[in-house]
Amino acid sequence: MKVLLFNGSPHRKGTTFAALSEVSKTLNEEGIETEFYQIGAGTISPCRACGACYKLGKCVIDNDDVNNFVELAKDFDGFIFGAPVHYASACGGATAFLDRAFFSAFASGRGEVFKHKPGSVVVCARRAGTTATIDQLNKYMQITEMPIISGRYWNMVHGANAEDAKQDLEGMQNMRILARNFAWHLKCLEAGKKAGIEPPKPEETVFTNFIR
Repeated sequence: MKVLLFNGSPHRKGTTFAALSEVSKTLNEEGIETEFYQIGAGTISPCRACGACYKLGKCVIDNDDVNNFVELAKDFDGFIFGAPVHYASACGGATAFLDRAFFSAFASGRGEVFKHKPGSVVVCARRAGTTATIDQLNKYMQITEMPIISGRYWNMVHGANAEDAKQDLEGMQNMRILARNFAWHLKCLEAGKKAGIEPPKPEETVFTNFIR
C-alpha cells in the first residue's frame, strides 16, 4: 500500500513539508509506503475551461506536470494533499494544479485514479485562514467519491517556517493521529477486498441545469 504526499507549496522544505513529513514518518511506522510529490515554484497555468480534455483524454496544457501527475496517481492507494494558506485559501499554484488534475481526470474518463481511494488535506499557516482552506481542498475529494480521512482536529499546522511548525506540538500530534487513521482505513479497504466486498455500484451521471 502506497500513499502519495502532495506538497503544493512553492517552498520545498517549508511548513507544508514539515507537516507532511510527520504524516509520512507515522505512515511508514504503520507499514505504509509513502512518496512525496513537489509541484515547485514554476509557472502553473490555470484551467482554461476549454473542455479539450473530454476529447484528448488529458489536459490540453502540456507545459507543466499536471498530466504526468494524473498518470502517476494510478499507482497509489491514497493521497494527502498539503498546501500553505495564502489569503485564506490554498496557494495559487496548488489551486491551479489541482483544478486541472481533478477535472481533466474526470473529463477524460480517468477519474478511477482517485475514485474510492482515501484522501486527506493538510494546511499550514502563520496564523489564520486554515479552516477555509481545508474546506476548499476537501471539495476536490468530495466530488470524486474519495473517502476523506480526518485526525481528531482540523488538519492544520501553524508557523511562519518549518522550524516554527515543528514547535506546534498539537498540530504535529494531529498529523500523527491523521496518519494512523489513514493507515487503519487503508488496511480495512485491503481486508474488504480480500473478503470479496465490491465497491458501490455506479449510476449514470445526471446533470441538472438550474436555468432552463
